[in-house]
Amino acid sequence: MKGIIETTSRQFRERQKDFFDMADSGQKIVIKRGSKQAYVLTPVSADDLYFTSEMIARIKESQQEIIDGKSIVLKTKEDLNNFFESL
Repeated sequence: MKGIIETTSRQFRERQKDFFDMADSGQKIVIKRGSKQAYVLTPVSADDLYFTSEMIARIKESQQEIIDGKSIVLKTKEDLNNFFESL
């Protein structure tokens, strides 16, 4: 099992190709920026970047539901809390 590799943003800049190659091979890469912020380097596929026909159909269906008044509008934090409590 592969572990997680942590690196600094400076090391990442100096060895980008190596880190991209590791991520491509399934290695988990965490890039730390300072002491409080971190990022995960993850390969994306074409499916991650583009909407599929099924996704577009669902979006259009959802838009029609809004037009038809089949949606709930939550304007305040209290509205949101009440909605979650009602589930």
